[in-house]
Amino acid sequence: MKLTQNEGELIQEKFEVKKLGNFLKQTSEDAKKLVNQEKSFSCAEIETARAVVLRLGEAFEEQERISEASRAQGPDVEKLVEEVQEARQIKRMHHPTKVMGMQHELHGLRNRIQEKYMNSVKLHKEIAIIKRVEESKSCPFVLEGKQSLGSCLRIRVNAQDNAPDLSNCSIQWYRAACETSRREAISGAIQSMYAPEPFDVGRILQADILSNGQKFTVTTDDPVDPDSGLPSRVESLMRKSNSEFSVVISQMNGQDYASRSHVFTVGKTRIKLSRGWITKARELYSTSMQLCGVRGNIKAPTKAVFWQPRKSLTFILTFESEHERNAAIALARKYAFDCSVTLLGPDD
Repeated sequence: MKLTQNEGELIQEKFEVKKLGNFLKQTSEDAKKLVNQEKSFSCAEIETARAVVLRLGEAFEEQERISEASRAQGPDVEKLVEEVQEARQIKRMHHPTKVMGMQHELHGLRNRIQEKYMNSVKLHKEIAIIKRVEESKSCPFVLEGKQSLGSCLRIRVNAQDNAPDLSNCSIQWYRAACETSRREAISGAIQSMYAPEPFDVGRILQADILSNGQKFTVTTDDPVDPDSGLPSRVESLMRKSNSEFSVVISQMNGQDYASRSHVFTVGKTRIKLSRGWITKARELYSTSMQLCGVRGNIKAPTKAVFWQPRKSLTFILTFESEHERNAAIALARKYAFDCSVTLLGPDD
């Protein structure tokens, strides 16, 4: 019942916003016409005043040359002076008061539309919360974990009788700008856990779970929060020509790989993976290169990245910390963008 009432209020708010928008458009057109008219009137009055001033100057010159003629024309000069004073008063007192009034009214309308929009957004959120609460009552799954960059989200089965086995379920993670917008599937994110990466910041994350022919959806309560220290870290790294990160190769071409520590070097034009004098990979930024947070089932997913330097060569690299992993991703994407390359994950 509360949901229906909120939806009705939302429809009414949308109608009012549309009505105000049409009124604002008509008011803007009227204001433009009025401004043009006032401008024409002002120009005409100013030209009249200039003509009067010129006439007055000629009269004074005539007075200096012929004093007697000037006294005879005294009444005319006084009349000209009165005309000049009137013209100056018109120029001084002329203000587009009507236009100013319209501008104040337009400003008020904009504020009202903004207020209506904020109320509409608030109603959307309230409706989404109510829907989520209703759906969660029948959903056998919940989403756990801090909803921020550097954390890991996990799908857990509710403590219920006859609860489905999560290992037998099909899972697909999605990201979206908001709960009501179109979702984008995160390619390869099909496990019960997912570690948000910089591209997910400010977005809603969802996971569809298919169990025994039924589909259930779990959603983050809010958009993924950023790492407050990441921008300053990336900015400091960009002052260097190259930035080195200590990593361990966890997988190579999809196969587990036992290795010692390697150096992942992010440069302004390329990325290199090496250990001492041995170079595993070194590639310029290109459309075939991919870099994103790991999406498979791997240990410490918050510290791991998927890197494809070129086709037919892939790595899963584990950094020393979540902060270093996210800094490397953000830094590489900034450098790639400067090279006119969009550096994301598979199918992003």
